[in-house]
Amino acid sequence: MYDAVVAGAGPAGAVAALVLARAGRRVALVDDPPEPAPGAHKVGESLPSAAALLLRDLALWPAATAAPHLRSTGMYVSWGSPALHERGPVQDPYGAGWQLDRLRFDAFLRDAAHAAGAEPLPGRAVDLVDDGPGLRLLVRRGRGIREVRCSWAVDATGRHAALTRGRAVRRRQDRLVATHALMHRHERLPEGESDREARTVVEAVPGGWWYTTLTPVGRIVAHLTDPDLADPRLRTPDGFLRAALRTRHIGARLTAGDRADPPVPRWSAAHGLRLTPYGGRGWIAAGDAALALDPLSSQGILTALHSGARAGLAAALCLAGAPHGPVLASYTDFLDGVAAAYAHHHTLAYAAETRWPELPFWQRRGADHGPDHRPVRRRAAQEPRH
Repeated sequence: MYDAVVAGAGPAGAVAALVLARAGRRVALVDDPPEPAPGAHKVGESLPSAAALLLRDLALWPAATAAPHLRSTGMYVSWGSPALHERGPVQDPYGAGWQLDRLRFDAFLRDAAHAAGAEPLPGRAVDLVDDGPGLRLLVRRGRGIREVRCSWAVDATGRHAALTRGRAVRRRQDRLVATHALMHRHERLPEGESDREARTVVEAVPGGWWYTTLTPVGRIVAHLTDPDLADPRLRTPDGFLRAALRTRHIGARLTAGDRADPPVPRWSAAHGLRLTPYGGRGWIAAGDAALALDPLSSQGILTALHSGARAGLAAALCLAGAPHGPVLASYTDFLDGVAAAYAHHHTLAYAAETRWPELPFWQRRGADHGPDHRPVRRRAAQEPRH
């Protein structure tokens, strides 16, 4: 029987397992990594510089952000105006952040958890049963289901929140989705353009917004919108490329090579989501399973790292005999504070775009439609099957 099982091996899950293992607990890390594939990438590539403080506390810095990860040189934003406005790292009190190869970054964190003693458990967590003694975690691998006994479970399965169904209410902010593609660099950058090209570019459009950024594996281009507003042509390589080229600033970052060989776009859920409560007897949620943020915030990985570390510590304290009520109350206070700050800045950010107040995407995010986080009454996979 494990002291704890962590379901999900993204940043939140890997860090939670790391903290539990270093606390001397027998912990398993359930992981179902995707098969390596040419052009594979993962969005959510921005890591703010403030993450260095936590990574240092976890003894993971500077290795976690070493090459080939790229230092961010700032951002250009076309929001509320067709012109680009510069936001450089000098405006961040901690300096420049990073543009990550997310697959490599996540693998580094998993390896650190395993090195600390967390046992890898291949498969995908599908349910958590509390029928005593302890908990039964059901893990699917292939066509079979394995039962794993544990005293505590950490749900780090992302927005799907596989273990907390029936235990908490998932309140979704909106229905935001991202369609994205990895463009590979086919040419040298023109002389003097390296700084401009390395910056993230964000551009608002009538039906949502776009962003593009360089990562160690290529240029990621993404369009954020609501499912009912998404142009069906975005599902095809040519349709996605044509839509990107119709923008004023995003298309200008695409090379001739990108235009000649556009990749197949992928779709991901991008809606904000908040779990209530974040934990209970024998379980706790971390990362996007507890609190997912709109990608416009660029705070998703940082929040996942912090919540993973605090969830791992909370479980370790409870396993050591601390009353779970005060421990979970402290964890709740932390995440509630993050959620309140996020809601405030989210409202201000979307209110700053005033060019299309009558259009659905912007109406839904106006001052009268703030991030109220409506309860999710159906299964998490509600986005259209693209």
